[in-house]
Amino acid sequence: MRTPLYTTIIRYIKVAPFPHATALTLLFVATTLYIEAHFILNDGVPLYAIVLFTLSALLGWGVILCQADAFSRFREFKRIKDIFSRRGFTPRILKLVSTSRCQRDAALLAAKETGHRHLAATYFKELGYRWYHIIPDVIAQNPMNFFSSKFLRITFLPRKDTLQQ
Repeated sequence: MRTPLYTTIIRYIKVAPFPHATALTLLFVATTLYIEAHFILNDGVPLYAIVLFTLSALLGWGVILCQADAFSRFREFKRIKDIFSRRGFTPRILKLVSTSRCQRDAALLAAKETGHRHLAATYFKELGYRWYHIIPDVIAQNPMNFFSSKFLRITFLPRKDTLQQ
């Protein structure tokens, strides 16, 4: 039996609440800047309007990146849920996704849907993670890692074999 679309959409939102909240905020700011740029352009100040259009476009790319991150978390959620369904609770799977709040949220939802939420939450707590640990460990250690190809590849293109080690 197929899962209803509304259930999948709700799961998609629950899997990655931070990327979705960030995307909505960026979308609001980008739209506001875009509208303001139109008003300023009509008033005859083209240079300032171009700056606002550019900022609006950059924030639009931010929305796309946030949604790409959310989609990656959703794929991870499905993979982790599948592994937990087949093998039961496996802490070493959680170790691989423990360094990012978004990945932990996806893993916790997968654990909840397979009946292992308490075990997963306890495992993350034993590793020292709390609700306020939002920034990924790699970025907290060195913010310039955000621009590294390895970080971007792991964030947006998670591979199946990384969870099945």
